[in-house]
Amino acid sequence: MLKVYLSGEIHTDWREQIMGGAKGLDVVFSAPVTDHAASDDCGVAILGAEENKFWHDHKGAMVNAIRTRKGIEDADIVVVRFGTQYKQWNAAFDAGYAAALGKSLIILHPPEHAHALKEVDAAALAVAEEPGQVVDILRYVLNGTLP
Repeated sequence: MLKVYLSGEIHTDWREQIMGGAKGLDVVFSAPVTDHAASDDCGVAILGAEENKFWHDHKGAMVNAIRTRKGIEDADIVVVRFGTQYKQWNAAFDAGYAAALGKSLIILHPPEHAHALKEVDAAALAVAEEPGQVVDILRYVLNGTLP
């Protein structure tokens, strides 16, 4: 079984596209919490309120990091998606963490981000533009078959 962690932007259905396309493959997926409000507020919901927004966000980031680190550490492959709507600084951090751990890394982004992400792309074993390409990579890795 191949364990794949799906990191990155949460505003499109790219995760669902990959998981749907991978049906029938021996793959198990994990991901960060993609409910934006829950992700932002998990720290204060669990550990208590903060008056200062910095500490509110800091608590959430630390609690989320527990989940993210475990997901990346347990994964065979880490897919990191950079979308067009927002800057995903956390996705860049996840890509760097995965690379530092020696994880097989697939970066997913539109062509217009190629220059901005050149260093991130250089750490990856594959750079895809579409979720279907990630599915094709997973199928090839598992079965040796081409699309």
